[in-house]
Amino acid sequence: MTTQHPRRRHSPAVYRRRRLAVLLVLILIAAGVWLAIAQPWSSKAQTRNAPPPVAGSTGATSLPVPTGASPSDTPTPTVEADAQPTTVPPASTPTAHAMATAAPCTPANVAVDAVTDQTTYPSGQSPKFSIRLTNHGSTDCTMNVGTTTQKFTVTSGSDTWWRSTDCQSEPSDMTVLIKAGQTVQSATPIVWDRTRSSVSTCSATTRPKAPGGGASYHLAVEIGGIASNGTAQFILY
Repeated sequence: MTTQHPRRRHSPAVYRRRRLAVLLVLILIAAGVWLAIAQPWSSKAQTRNAPPPVAGSTGATSLPVPTGASPSDTPTPTVEADAQPTTVPPASTPTAHAMATAAPCTPANVAVDAVTDQTTYPSGQSPKFSIRLTNHGSTDCTMNVGTTTQKFTVTSGSDTWWRSTDCQSEPSDMTVLIKAGQTVQSATPIVWDRTRSSVSTCSATTRPKAPGGGASYHLAVEIGGIASNGTAQFILY
């Protein structure tokens, strides 16, 4: 007669090790499935997981100049002493976080002004135009100050004589941070050659000349979707 020995029970430690082994296998299987689906090494996954880009993560020091208009040799026009454009030192260059969290500039906190280098121009002298904007708000804001958003317009009475956008070439965007209380201005004025502009005369060698002899003209500007506060009046002789 064969004697059956009772089945020996394993210690609790053995069962714990077995459960841990099974759990580890399940974790490895789940990780393998996730790697196969997510493919974190791929360029698409890196792009998907990267923080959203911020266009032009920079502070405003000056405004770009539209191409297609003649730049002036004079770096900046003369303006009032209390309205000189400020310069942002390199140490205060805003971070991407500052750009991402700042609200867009609006007419409620940013004023745009048309600037001429003189109020009267002798015969043969060409006016030089700039844009000046000031953040009068208590917080920083962002604005696209690129040449795609800039517009200079010269009128005399109801007659529009010149638009900077008529023959503009290669416009570009540039979103910057305008700090609270900061004033910035065109890096270089653009020159009006005292002729009538139109999209059909951009390559013309001659265009109609604007009358002088004391004729009055007005400059209006726009940038970032915000129009200037009124116009700058000047006289041509």
